[in-house]
Amino acid sequence: MQCRRRHCFTRIVASLVALLVGLVIIRQLYRPTRQNGQVTSFHQELYKVLRQKDFAEPLSPTRSLANGSLVSVQPASRTLPRSNRSLAKEENAESVRKVEPYRYILNEPDKCKRNDTFLLLLIPVEPHNVNARSAIRQTWGNESLGKGIVRLFLMGVKNGMSEHSLRSESVQHRDMIQQEYIDSYYNLTIKTLMGMHWVSRFCPKAKYIMKADSDMFVNTEYLVEKLLKSNIPTKMYFTGYLMRGYKPNRNKNSKWYMSSELYPSESYPTFCSGTGYVFSADMAERIYNTSLSIRRLHLEDVYVGLCLAKLNIEPTLPPNEFLFNHWKVSYSSCKYSQLITSHEFRPSELIKYWQHLQMNKDNACKLAKG
Repeated sequence: MQCRRRHCFTRIVASLVALLVGLVIIRQLYRPTRQNGQVTSFHQELYKVLRQKDFAEPLSPTRSLANGSLVSVQPASRTLPRSNRSLAKEENAESVRKVEPYRYILNEPDKCKRNDTFLLLLIPVEPHNVNARSAIRQTWGNESLGKGIVRLFLMGVKNGMSEHSLRSESVQHRDMIQQEYIDSYYNLTIKTLMGMHWVSRFCPKAKYIMKADSDMFVNTEYLVEKLLKSNIPTKMYFTGYLMRGYKPNRNKNSKWYMSSELYPSESYPTFCSGTGYVFSADMAERIYNTSLSIRRLHLEDVYVGLCLAKLNIEPTLPPNEFLFNHWKVSYSSCKYSQLITSHEFRPSELIKYWQHLQMNKDNACKLAKG
């Protein structure tokens, strides 16, 4: 009986020791750690690591979505350890020039060397949309509107579009860049990053960049006026129509559907509507380099917002809340003389209203009051 009691006592002691060891291990795992002045628990840190590993994972050149659309995916580079941040600054200065995600079919590497670029207009457009390009060249994308305005159309590859006709248009206007990825709605993020990469490599001395869709009305002259006279920062600046508190659309039938697998969080960071936003030129390199460690999302404006969030840069409210509009504003020369963007314009409509505004811009609001 005494032996049995000793045996039971030994087993109890061993169990207690094992329990204490387990509690110590759990306490160590969940003990708060401090990073950049913020206290973070182990499971949060682990989640961050898993996300970074997932985001940095190289992806295949193409991916087929559920709806059958073919999506090109840009390879991602590794995420640098925190201990190497000092070296990373030196490496990042060269990284943009080293990374060539897709082959250029059309390029204008000397575009910004012709003048001192104040405002570079990046305009995503489908290759076959010749009418949109023509209308923009005649209106808000006209490089003669002011000194230092440069226009650039961004394109991928689309079946049925004659390569010869694109090259002829490119030779004539010298305002088109094209890379070898499929041009589709689901690749708008890649198209925008192509523009960011191009700015970083070929136009780093520009003052400001505007990315605007090809169906937009942009009052370029008023934009330049605001940039010159509103004490706008020339570094770390990003503005447009701010989208705050938006949640992922989980409806699979929606154009803006976002699966919980691809984006598990229940809300997006603040981002600017992709219809048109403006940023200081230094942001192009920052956003592009940050994108190398973040998995691509097909919602371009949301994705750029994620890059800004990772950079700890909050988009700035524009000087006037009505300057940027991601819907169509009813036309009047007075209203359009005091806004920067309005959405959903057909090429013929764009030309019509642009010409009317040019004829009446000097006394547009006086005519409205009269």
